[in-house]
Amino acid sequence: MKNIRNFCVIAHIDHGKSTLSDRLLEFTQTISERKMQNQALDDMDLERERGITIKSHAIQMNYNHTDGEIYTFNLIDTPGHVDFSYEVSRSIAACEGALLLVDASQGIQAQTISNLYLAIEHDLEIIPILNKVDMESAMIEEVSDQIIDLIGCDLEEIVHASGKTGIGIQDIMNAIVDRVPAPKGDTNAPLQALIFDSVFNPFRGVIAYYRILNGKIHKGEKVRFVNTGNEYFADEVGVLKMDLFPKKVVEAGDVGYIITGIKQSKEIKVGDTITTVANPCEKGIDGFEDVKPMVFAGIYPIDNDDFEDLRDSLEKLQLNDASLVFEPETSIALGFGFRCGFLGMLHLEIIQERLSREFDQEVITTVPNVSYFATNNKGEKLKINTPNDLPEATLVKSVEEPYIKAQIISKPEYIGAIMNLCLDKRGNLTKQTYLTQERIELTFELPLAEIVFDFYDRLKSISRGYASFDYVPIDYRESDLVKLDLRLNGDPVDALSSLVHRSKAEGFGRKIAKKLKELLPRQQFMIAIQASIGAKIIARETISALRKDVTAKCYGGDITRKRKLLEKQKKGKKKMRQIGNVEVPQKAFLEVLKLD
Repeated sequence: MKNIRNFCVIAHIDHGKSTLSDRLLEFTQTISERKMQNQALDDMDLERERGITIKSHAIQMNYNHTDGEIYTFNLIDTPGHVDFSYEVSRSIAACEGALLLVDASQGIQAQTISNLYLAIEHDLEIIPILNKVDMESAMIEEVSDQIIDLIGCDLEEIVHASGKTGIGIQDIMNAIVDRVPAPKGDTNAPLQALIFDSVFNPFRGVIAYYRILNGKIHKGEKVRFVNTGNEYFADEVGVLKMDLFPKKVVEAGDVGYIITGIKQSKEIKVGDTITTVANPCEKGIDGFEDVKPMVFAGIYPIDNDDFEDLRDSLEKLQLNDASLVFEPETSIALGFGFRCGFLGMLHLEIIQERLSREFDQEVITTVPNVSYFATNNKGEKLKINTPNDLPEATLVKSVEEPYIKAQIISKPEYIGAIMNLCLDKRGNLTKQTYLTQERIELTFELPLAEIVFDFYDRLKSISRGYASFDYVPIDYRESDLVKLDLRLNGDPVDALSSLVHRSKAEGFGRKIAKKLKELLPRQQFMIAIQASIGAKIIARETISALRKDVTAKCYGGDITRKRKLLEKQKKGKKKMRQIGNVEVPQKAFLEVLKLD
């Protein structure tokens, strides 16, 4: 066990984690040159296309050190986007060390700091690496000072590297061997293994990835999952190379996989503990946190007959992405569907894209919102996940909404624009710190609902991409919120309802009504689009009817002949308006989400 090293790679988006992982795999000859490709560990097309990591990826490498010893490295490459920080927290739970990557041309950014705090909480040994030192725009001395200020290390401890050209790879290897502690654990104790990830294989069922803290696991042995209490036979155990690598036994300190033939996603919980039935451990491993969804949206099949297929697809996706939460719900406008919880807007977009690519499920997504608490007149506290859960305004005493603490790191010249954006979103500035002369950190308290839509995109555009953003939830606070309904010809479209602050309700209602006027196709009858708070209409737009010139065949003659034809047409339009219903196309739902 003294020759095992478990570590993960953490950094902000685009600081070069996956590229560096590629070089480590090449250096240890885990992948042959023929099979090598960029982002070797990213196995989704979506990850390669967007150049981002969505899933954490674990792999084992063998390294011949200069002292003649052979070391086993278990590397976990993690995502950098704030929406996928849950994946990072799971990876950190399985490691003793972390490579903290900082881009020499960009410096320390918000996600670097939040991932670092995660690693420090778990007592990981941090190895700071200055990446992309070969670039012309690299600010080696300035960024080195930032790293020293942040983690309090010595200048000699910072490894200079380049994931692209392979500079400094040998130094990184030496640092991992010398500085990352070997795993502690007793191979003779009862088995304790922490599940940190799972994937679904259509032929073999659910494959769980675990890290063994104590004991060992043999092929064919009967195992128990502590939290669910289920028992299975270990059909196959092994370690994670580029493919699954079966072994007879996996021992303490190692990262491996287990196949038990489970087909149901509910039976494996990420964060659960595996032990043996013959010699069970006394208690499960604790300290593993549950996922907290931030954004809720309804996902509905375009055709209601596909409801069961959509349920299967979501269950399989949940195996590969433990941070997705869903429950069934119904809507008057859209029929049967699911209320899903996501970690952020990028997560929502990725799930929608994966449903379409991997399962051929084309879906309608409703307006995303966050969860609130409402207190009614009897003093009962109700959880509000959708605007339609909110009782009538006369029955509600108060509504509380979630607040977050947002950290924004940017250049001083963009302070004004960033402050305007945050104040416009009902934020309060709580702290302002100059990290260096060229970098400033602003801390705001903001309502989560205000950043759900387009906050991140707007922040990037006003700061020309120089601002980095990270947030943590703090608490719920009372706010003057109202339910905004949208009606088409008097019928409410529940999928377009939203909870908004009273001061912004009128402007928001007008924008949505105007947008829908552009998007809805014209009918044979007039369509009235209204935005209302309770019974009070606050905005209205009208789509005029398609008209046919029924008087075209009248040549001359008495005016009453024309009037008679127009009256007949008017009656027909009125009847059609009573029985006609207005379909809202999927494009309209998506466009409403992109309101400025």
